[in-house]
Amino acid sequence: MIEKPHSPLVMSPEVADAVAHHAPVVALESTLLSHGLPPSRNLDVARRLERTVRDAGAVPATIAVLDGVPRVGLSDAELERVCAPDSGLAKLSLRDLGPTVALRGSGATTVASTAALAHAAGIAVFATGGLGGVHHPLPGTNVTWDVSADLGTLARTAIVVVCSGMKSVLDIPATLEVLETHSVPVLGYRTDDFPAFYLRSSGHPVPHRVEDPAQAAAVFTAHRAFSDSGLLLANPVPVEHELDRATHDRLLAEGLELLRDREVSGADVTPVLLEHFHTASGGASLDANEALVLSNADLAARVAVELAR
Repeated sequence: MIEKPHSPLVMSPEVADAVAHHAPVVALESTLLSHGLPPSRNLDVARRLERTVRDAGAVPATIAVLDGVPRVGLSDAELERVCAPDSGLAKLSLRDLGPTVALRGSGATTVASTAALAHAAGIAVFATGGLGGVHHPLPGTNVTWDVSADLGTLARTAIVVVCSGMKSVLDIPATLEVLETHSVPVLGYRTDDFPAFYLRSSGHPVPHRVEDPAQAAAVFTAHRAFSDSGLLLANPVPVEHELDRATHDRLLAEGLELLRDREVSGADVTPVLLEHFHTASGGASLDANEALVLSNADLAARVAVELAR
């Protein structure tokens, strides 16, 4: 029998104390900060996310790998480092954690790696912006091998992921099918429609609907009796920050053309697409991105409070 190596992660004293006493904790990713938001805005959002979680009664645990150490719960100085324009942080999915830790590198964690580290630390709830998914096939083909590691990680990690669906550049029906195949429950928070990040509805239904954090917590508790997979709680972008659909569709078409022209693929797709949306929308998509992730952090904290009861 091969023993798993001792986990090298380090929790902040506040997070470690909360986990030890079964107090509510919410994990927060760092890729959003270092790769998803501009340096002029990311540190403010990072602090507002943590404050939002605290205001709702939970302890925030922003996660990143710094100098080879996976850190669950960052100090303000570490948050500043993650958000610095010249941070040089790599974008770390789950497959990248081992090499980065062993080689003493630094990086920001994606949904997959954040979920894995949060679960290893004993944290049951994670708030993010959008989930990765299945990409559309390349022109002239009928299949794609570009499937986000987020889906496989959620399939085997018992954690609640609160997000606003996924970006409409992805194949949403195929992504929902993969989640179903892996027995990952998908709940709509006060909605019957699966959201598409900037849009409140993707046009595809959710299998189940919950009306409050207590119901979401109850579903997760019941689910864990039968499965080790995670749960996706889909929370639409606040209605006042939803992008106009015509504007969204125009920006998406332009963004897809940009990806084709630059031959962008893999992990570079999302940053390039986000940058186009942010620039071409005059900042409206940035406002929506910020609003939805703050809303998700608030909901995640309230679910964590219910789970801790």
